[in-house]
Amino acid sequence: MVRGEAYQVADVLLRDKTEALRTIVSALGGCVVGFSGGVDSALLFAVAVEVLGNQALAVTATSETYPERELSEARTLARRIGGRHLEIVSEELDIPEFRDNPRNRCYYCKKELFGKLRTVADREGLQHVLDGTNVDDAGDHRPGRIAAEELHVRSPLEEAGFTKLDIRELSRIMGLPTWDKPAFACLSSRFPYGTAITPERVGQVGMAEESLRRLGFRTLRVRYHGSVARIELGDIEFERATGTLRDEVVSLVKAAGFTYVALDLQGYRTGAMNEAPDI
Repeated sequence: MVRGEAYQVADVLLRDKTEALRTIVSALGGCVVGFSGGVDSALLFAVAVEVLGNQALAVTATSETYPERELSEARTLARRIGGRHLEIVSEELDIPEFRDNPRNRCYYCKKELFGKLRTVADREGLQHVLDGTNVDDAGDHRPGRIAAEELHVRSPLEEAGFTKLDIRELSRIMGLPTWDKPAFACLSSRFPYGTAITPERVGQVGMAEESLRRLGFRTLRVRYHGSVARIELGDIEFERATGTLRDEVVSLVKAAGFTYVALDLQGYRTGAMNEAPDI
């Protein structure tokens, strides 16, 4: 990855935000970055390594809701960025309130995660815990933000005014391979609220998504509805799923344990499970 003065930001507004981000992170002195290997945390960690060096530590939480593919990509990305990287085990499926899958499910997950990140930070002598929240996240249903506030987690990208488009553009300029990576959320987001999240069901969804990714689909979600798998795809991927690959898609998703395979005509969108009314 290119760092320091080797890259130049041409857009004035983005350049100002970049300098603000560097200033914010530099003032921290040392930090733990919650590092999923996604678009947001990758940029945040890259900037933290750039300005703090070994005083920046990326921590990736592994769990049954975090696919092996994502973990492998996070490991590779951390090596490419060049900073310190640590893996810990997240145990959200052991939390009854999380397994029951209420609308504030993410609160319990993030409280457990941020608590573990705080423990790592204290052990390493690093004062701050950071996450990759940006200004576009403000309009979404994110109960995990309450946990972040309770545990004093900082969000430098949001503080510096970064939108998702800003993050992708600066990532591209810095040479990060995540600049065009599709958004990803943990597999627990595939279940309607009130539907219990179990290791078996998570494995079922994970297997179906991994099979579709191997067919070349990039922007996708497999939503769990009992015996029905409701597949959300990006706009440009519909034709492949309903054309020459239709039979293979059906076969692979059924092999994961579903009886019926449905394609959502609205396509992929974030927060789809928030569309259903409260039960």
